Amino acid sequence: MVAFLALRSYIRGVFKRSAFIVPSAPVLKKTPPVGPEWLHEVKHDGWRAQLYRSAAGAFIFSRNGKDISGRFSPIRAALGEIPAYFIIDAEIVGCDADGNPDFHALTAGKAHGCCAWCFDLMMIEGKDVRHEPLEKRRARLQTILRGADADLLRLSESFDDPVKLLEAAVELGLEGIVSKRRDQAYRSGPNSGWVKVKTARWREANRDRWDSRVGEGASTRQGRQGDAL
Repeated sequence: MVAFLALRSYIRGVFKRSAFIVPSAPVLKKTPPVGPEWLHEVKHDGWRAQLYRSAAGAFIFSRNGKDISGRFSPIRAALGEIPAYFIIDAEIVGCDADGNPDFHALTAGKAHGCCAWCFDLMMIEGKDVRHEPLEKRRARLQTILRGADADLLRLSESFDDPVKLLEAAVELGLEGIVSKRRDQAYRSGPNSGWVKVKTARWREANRDRWDSRVGEGASTRQGRQGDAL
């Protein structure tokens, strides 16, 4: 039994070291792009994550490749219930008692108040689909999530009108929006085909986390905690 457990641990370790994909990073702009070649999503205020399901089990990695599965065990359990093998790009978001986004709930480690907003698919059943257009990857993702626990694993919806979406984000106190080229393949690292716009209201409300003088650059204690993961 000891030998079996050691072998299983080794296999999982090899999988986790080899599976991580450097995530795509949207560029920050003051206004969103417009045109039929773009789709637009809500930018959720949480921690970037990659969700894995394989023969080795279900795992959750941070944006820097750190295994954070234990921190979000309910989400990990929900991943294990999906009858497919995949790698999903997502954002883990904390929620308050009313279900509204609450970054402080996330940093406080309240795993049962968290969910994963899923927005892209990188691999399915061992097949790398990063070369496919975004819209095709999103269609595959929607199929995977059909029947999954919607309280824990949610599809990030896309919209055609960035102006109305940004107005709604301001009204609801959300972080902002992300615009993406519909035909683009998945690109790791800085990606001009993904554009993020943050609302002034969100920046003002989160001054304790972000230094407005440098935008995304310097952050306070909580912001650095998320970046370190």
